[in-house]
Amino acid sequence: MKGLWSPAWIARHLLVIVLVPGFLALGWWQLDRASAGNALSWGYTFEWPVFAGFVVFMWIREVQHARRGQDHDRHGTHVTAEAPAGTSEPGPARPGGPVTVGRPVRVATRTIAVADDPALTAYNDYLAWLADHPQARPGDYPGPKAGRPGR
Repeated sequence: MKGLWSPAWIARHLLVIVLVPGFLALGWWQLDRASAGNALSWGYTFEWPVFAGFVVFMWIREVQHARRGQDHDRHGTHVTAEAPAGTSEPGPARPGGPVTVGRPVRVATRTIAVADDPALTAYNDYLAWLADHPQARPGDYPGPKAGRPGR
């Protein structure tokens, strides 16, 4: 709990203390304007209290995350270092070291067989020709490599 009274946290607490009453006051002001006949102010009457509620929600969430300690990440799961070489158990987290969150994800890979597409081959040849001739214009392209000497 001591960490919630650091200079950064005091600034956050003060920001919440200023924003929430400010947003509620703006909502009240918009309600007065809406009651006076300004139809657009009805939307703002409900919007400002929602903003105040969001500030309170985020503040509570950040306080909970701070109270859980430094070994938890932003999603509430325990952060550990990758397993040292030759072992299966992860070691303690080190600052600046690689971390894993939960179990690693294994994704199955598959090889996609691509048929020999003449249009794709011609396009790739065109791109290779443009890369070989940076000063040339696209209209200078002589055609597929079958019609060009040296390729």
